[in-house]
Amino acid sequence: MSLLSKMNAGNFIVLAEMEPPKGVDISSMVANATKVKGVVDAFVVPEMSNAVMRMSALGGAMILQNKGLETIMQVCCRDRNRLAIQADLLAANGCKIQNIMAVTGEDPSFGDHHQAAAVYDIDLAELLQCIQGMQNGKDMAGTDLAGSPQFLIGSTLNPGVKDDALELEIEEMEKKIIAGVKFFITTPVFDLTIVKPFLERVDQEKIKIIPTILVLKSLGMARYMARNMPHVHLADDLVKRIQIR
Repeated sequence: MSLLSKMNAGNFIVLAEMEPPKGVDISSMVANATKVKGVVDAFVVPEMSNAVMRMSALGGAMILQNKGLETIMQVCCRDRNRLAIQADLLAANGCKIQNIMAVTGEDPSFGDHHQAAAVYDIDLAELLQCIQGMQNGKDMAGTDLAGSPQFLIGSTLNPGVKDDALELEIEEMEKKIIAGVKFFITTPVFDLTIVKPFLERVDQEKIKIIPTILVLKSLGMARYMARNMPHVHLADDLVKRIQIR
C-alpha cells in the first residue's frame, strides 16, 4: 500500500529521515533503510540539510526507490533556479518518486561551503504554485507538458510558536493547503503541551500532521539546540535532566 493510500485510509504513519552520503558510498544508507523496511512507511530524503554538501535528494531517493523503498524527496528553493527545479520534478516522477517535501532550505552560511551563492530564484509559495501548475500540465512558462507529473505534496510547520506567531503559522499552513499540500512534518517536538494550542486550532481530520521525534545524542547537542535553534522548543528542565543522567 502506498503512502498516499495509507494516509487516505487514516493509518498511523511512520517516516524516517535518510541522509544521502557525502560521497558515492551508498552502502550505509541502503543498509540502514533496509533494516527498518516494513516498519517505516516512507523515507524522507533531505536536500543537503543544513546546507552541507551531499548527494542530491533526487539521487538518494532514486537509489532507495530502486531498492523497493518508498521515499519522500525534498525539493529545496535554495540551490536551483526554476528551470532546474522543474527538471528535477519531472525526473523524479519519471523515476516513480511520487512523494515530495517542499521546503525553503537553510542559508549556505549554516553549511560547509560558505562561499556558495544561494539561488532562491523562487520562494516556497512560488514552488508550490509551480508544482500545482505542472500537475495541471503546464510548466512555469505556460508551455504544455508531454504528460503531467502527480505528487503527494508535503511541507513543514512549527506548531510550538505562540501568540501572534501562532496565528501567522496557522495562516501560512492554510495557504499551503490551498496550494496543494496534503501533509506536514513538524519541527522536533520534545513537549506535547507546547504544541497543544496549535493542535486545538486545526482540523486534524482534514490534514495530516506528522511530529518529528529527534533523538538527543548528547548533552552538548541538547545545549546547542536550546541556545542556537529558536524554532526548536527545548525546555531548560529537559537539558538539566540529561545533565543529571
